[in-house]
Amino acid sequence: MYGAPLDFSFKSLSSVTDVVSQEPNVSARRVRRDSEGKYITRTLRLNNNVLSDLQGLTSTLSTLLSEPTHLSWIDLSFNDLTHISPVLSELSELRVLYLHGNNVQSLQEVDKLGVLPLLHTITLHGNAMEYERGYRSYVISVLPHLKMMDFSAITKQERVMASIWHRGGRGHKSTNQNTGD
Repeated sequence: MYGAPLDFSFKSLSSVTDVVSQEPNVSARRVRRDSEGKYITRTLRLNNNVLSDLQGLTSTLSTLLSEPTHLSWIDLSFNDLTHISPVLSELSELRVLYLHGNNVQSLQEVDKLGVLPLLHTITLHGNAMEYERGYRSYVISVLPHLKMMDFSAITKQERVMASIWHRGGRGHKSTNQNTGD
């Protein structure tokens, strides 16, 4: 049985590795630890910090969590991320990923997450990519297992449209002339 989320939100963290020297936020449910002192959880909250990259995430997870490969939910919302780190694609049991409110420019960054077969919920709104033409259809076509995107359920009609979008090879074109990519 896995416990409460491990919460390092609102700590002004600029590096993922800084988490190791911090105490998690106290919540109503205490996060249990194993005999080695590692946290027993599948959920990590790193939201509302100043993270610009995820360098060191793998080693940090190994240090903190009793079963780092079982991480299924990570909240990275409201940070300063400009890219979707390939390290996220190594989290094979990831089911929920919050990335809203960052600075990710290119819609193609989502392609990196296509290898995650269990990913069913993602948030990307509040990133520059949201303004690219075909944003929602593109994400749905790249991540076919999604059930929720940006806190909204994916409909059957959207799946059909995303499939047509993908098969048609339409890709996407920016509606924002200053994407930086």
